[in-house]
Amino acid sequence: MKDLVFLVFAIILFAVPAFAQQTGGSISGTVTYGPDKAVVHNVSIRIKELERVTATDDLGTYRFTGLAAGTYNLTTHIEGFKDVAKTVNVRPGETATVDFDIQLAGVAADVSVSADDATPQVAFSNVNTLDSVQITARPTTGLGDVLAGEAGVAKRSAGPGASRPVIRGFDGDRVKVTADGVGVGSLGAQSGDHAEPVDTLSVERIEVIKGPETLLYSSGAIGGVVNAVSGREDEWHPGLRGYFSTSGGAPGASATAAGGIQYGYKNWLVWGNANGQRSNAYSAGGNWGKVFNTFTRSAGGTVGVGYYGEKAFINGSFSYVQNRYGIPLDIREDAPESRSLRMHKNDTRFSFGYNDGELPFSKIRFTVDLSRYRHQEIADSVVGTTFRNDTNSVRGIFEQKPYKMLSGKFGFEFSGRDFSTVGEEMLIDGPVKEGSFAGFAFEELKFGRFGLEFAGRLEHRRYDPRNEFLPDRRFSGFSGAVSAKYDAWKGGRLVASYKHSYRPPALDELYNHGPHDGTLAFEIGNNGLKPEIGDGIDFSFSQTTERVRGDASFYYYRLQDYVFLAPTGDIDADSGFPIARYLQGTSRFWGLELQGQVKLTKFADLLAGADYVNAELSNGTPLPRIPPLRGRIGLDVHYNAFSLKPEFVAVARQDRTFTGETSTADHGIVNLTASYVIVKKHLAHLFSVNAFNLNNKLYFNHVSFIKDISPEMGRGIKVSYTIRYF
Repeated sequence: MKDLVFLVFAIILFAVPAFAQQTGGSISGTVTYGPDKAVVHNVSIRIKELERVTATDDLGTYRFTGLAAGTYNLTTHIEGFKDVAKTVNVRPGETATVDFDIQLAGVAADVSVSADDATPQVAFSNVNTLDSVQITARPTTGLGDVLAGEAGVAKRSAGPGASRPVIRGFDGDRVKVTADGVGVGSLGAQSGDHAEPVDTLSVERIEVIKGPETLLYSSGAIGGVVNAVSGREDEWHPGLRGYFSTSGGAPGASATAAGGIQYGYKNWLVWGNANGQRSNAYSAGGNWGKVFNTFTRSAGGTVGVGYYGEKAFINGSFSYVQNRYGIPLDIREDAPESRSLRMHKNDTRFSFGYNDGELPFSKIRFTVDLSRYRHQEIADSVVGTTFRNDTNSVRGIFEQKPYKMLSGKFGFEFSGRDFSTVGEEMLIDGPVKEGSFAGFAFEELKFGRFGLEFAGRLEHRRYDPRNEFLPDRRFSGFSGAVSAKYDAWKGGRLVASYKHSYRPPALDELYNHGPHDGTLAFEIGNNGLKPEIGDGIDFSFSQTTERVRGDASFYYYRLQDYVFLAPTGDIDADSGFPIARYLQGTSRFWGLELQGQVKLTKFADLLAGADYVNAELSNGTPLPRIPPLRGRIGLDVHYNAFSLKPEFVAVARQDRTFTGETSTADHGIVNLTASYVIVKKHLAHLFSVNAFNLNNKLYFNHVSFIKDISPEMGRGIKVSYTIRYF
């Protein structure tokens, strides 16, 4: 009997692997680059459904084995190159071949593959991405300047050092800025002259997220979320990778330098980067001449180390960034006061993750972030005010294993904040503690050509001022969203979304009281403000074929108890600023975003786009600093590794203005970008030239708080060089 049991056990033991070998499928392929099809090693290939990752070898090949029959989504990733995704069907006992041809980020035309090769969207929310090569080519490195050319994105600025993105007309607390999904711990939302401490020279890409997926990051970001992605959160690779980038330009004798390395050995990965940037005061267009107090200085760096096992990883990093930039106020005077802002921030971050495609939660991520922010406002070399903002946060994400038609993720986020000011511009009398907790979920259902997305976020926020004369406030509310998409025909997609948002009042809206250079007003907060409740719809259409790619979006939002800063008509005697109070009322926003690309020939593409926002209170009063109608048209002429992109941008007059606000005139500017790439086996050299405002047009940015006195940059050029080792 024992012998029989042993025999049966032995048969089962040897038969199961043999059966798996017969029925299991495989995926293999090669990753190449460029017209010569040079192989690329150390490219990460990920199977999303199983959270399995492998890397290409020295011959550029990869292989997955032991796969159950089914459909899988594969994605490539290597820093400095565009991610490429493909879908493959695996049959029992067969090997599916999936080859990838990757391209340097920011270089190739968007429409360069057939519709059959077009990347299938895993999620269909509205996400725009700007990669590191495109960032380097922009005239300045401020976050708002970098993103200002994207669809639906304008910039709020107080000079080139303090620009911040404005999305669909929404500014301040209605636009969330994060780094790898975690808030950056800045004061950029609170003032027009505060910069975001995002080190744009060292990120891999910057994402602008709209739609339901914003609820993974914030309940009140009805405009959208700007997420800076480092690319080092959970990925290990063997050997050395690195980059160095430098640029120089005019006006202002601008110069940048940035470099970084990553080295993987066994299961360890260490990395570091550093950068610096400087520019002098620039000249405006026409005969205006130099704009005083528009200099910039910045430096930053990051060091990190991580251990990456077969399924789990843990890493830690420390980053530091410092800025000093001028604030162009009082420039019409004969001897304008020298005004600047000096900021520094350090950030300590720990991340832990676990991947296992067999578990109900196939991907788990925890992040602990400790941010310390300081800035000083300086007039004629004397520090007037010092701001302190310390933020601690914990964030957890659980990604579900796909089950039939359902996939998704959910998570939580805790954060605590200590804010205080000391000095002349002490807008809030005494420190304030702020704490928040949120739970969120994002789910997707797929039914062939039809799909649904659901998102929800429950958030609690509290404010505890130390000043006994300022009341504590508590807010709790729910935000939710749903999207439906329909792939009506090959390459054509229709998406409709509804979003309900809940935004507690911001700290400055509740407690500010005093003259504020950032808004050129004597602000009076309102500690009785109610939460801001918004409801909005979004319709979009996209078309992708071998020759044409286009996207069109229409949105409409209605916000109850919308918070805005309203002038009273009085002037503060000491500061000379108009007095303004934070009030609430019903508002509505609607707008359009259009962008398209048509392949004219093998070597040329036509590019075009436009966006428009119309926003007003229920009584018909236009809201302040709403971007005007904007359109652009250009070409992408490319041959092998060379690309030339001339562009004309036209901006309409904006005379839909708020009480006391001035209008801005229409204008048009001409830009030209050229790039050339040289690729070797392990090296890529990228040369680029960006010539902007070639017609030297004098114009003013309507979204700026200082548009009455500070024009934008005149004719200029920026020359860049980047080398990557991979």
